Amino acid sequence: MKRVFLIVLDSVGIGEEPDAADYGDVGSHTLRACYNTGKLKLPNLQKLGLYNIEGIGCGQAVKNPLGACARMREASAGKDTTIGHWEIAGIISPKPLPVYPNGFPPEVLAAFEQRTGRKVLCNKPYSGTQVILDYGKEHEQTGALIVYTSADSVFQIAAHERLVPPKELYRYCEIAREILTGEHGVGRVIARPFEGEYPNYRRTANRHDFSLKPPGNTFLDDLQAARLATVSVGKIVDIFAGKGISESVRTVSNDDGMQKTLAYAKKDFNGLCFVNLVDFDMVYGHRNDVAGYTQALNRADEQLGALIGLLGDNDVLMITADHGCDPSTESTDHSREYTPWLIYGKRIQAGLNLKTRPTFADIGKTAAALLGVEAHISGTSHAGELLV
Repeated sequence: MKRVFLIVLDSVGIGEEPDAADYGDVGSHTLRACYNTGKLKLPNLQKLGLYNIEGIGCGQAVKNPLGACARMREASAGKDTTIGHWEIAGIISPKPLPVYPNGFPPEVLAAFEQRTGRKVLCNKPYSGTQVILDYGKEHEQTGALIVYTSADSVFQIAAHERLVPPKELYRYCEIAREILTGEHGVGRVIARPFEGEYPNYRRTANRHDFSLKPPGNTFLDDLQAARLATVSVGKIVDIFAGKGISESVRTVSNDDGMQKTLAYAKKDFNGLCFVNLVDFDMVYGHRNDVAGYTQALNRADEQLGALIGLLGDNDVLMITADHGCDPSTESTDHSREYTPWLIYGKRIQAGLNLKTRPTFADIGKTAAALLGVEAHISGTSHAGELLV
């Protein structure tokens, strides 16, 4: 095949995994939460076979789906963005990344304050919108940085753009990234700039993630070694700390991400276009906005229809997710859920149902094989079954 477009619908889980109780996620089902509103309209995903996926528990299956499908179970320990994407790319993580339900230890903050020359506020798990409301005024008065975390392995730094320009905030994040290694090697350090006047603060689009480098080889490395393009759209480049990425474009929204993906579909290249649509998770899932999540899925489905129309004879479209984030539960955190895997192309076996796969890594292994590359990663390739 010539091109693979791999799109991650960030947090669009399709039901609790067998070990959901270990993560406090019994009953979570992100897609069903949106379906139950009665306003979810996904004609393109439905035609591809979304509701034909084993055990999906909502929606109407179609008699003759246009694509192949599978339900993906996470083999790694965790339910966060970094580990989910790493597993898609072929790395299974037996140990979860460190989390800080009681805040970061004094030695970490002392080193951070000493190297940045700024004090720290908060140091607790917090909602990203609430933390700037509760600490933004003190931050503006004192110049101290708002440091907080969540249920994920993240060290987040919020600062007002008027007081701390984004470039300076990014430098502070790089300092934190250097400090947070070894036992405190969090998955991501995240810059969270905001603007406005108290109490009407709002986060800006200048978020930037500083991730750990993947601890091993991924399918991106193998594709790059084979001199194929590895294009990142959205935060993929951050999740992999640039490793294995040949070209990247940043995005400010799902719409922007899809528009940039459509632009790549009109270009002539050989290789992978790896896309993350983060709004489902960041804007709607973490804020328990079921209606907004539903509307965002409807909009993405429309744009997927446009992308399908641009695919050539030797192109493949894959659609998946990295974890869940059920907006209808009390929790505002990620949820331990199965994810969908839809595969479509003019040379892909329509209607093939791969049932439930034991690891997300099958995705990267298969994508590489479809592009003619043997990836030295975990997972099983299904390219032989898929191609007609």
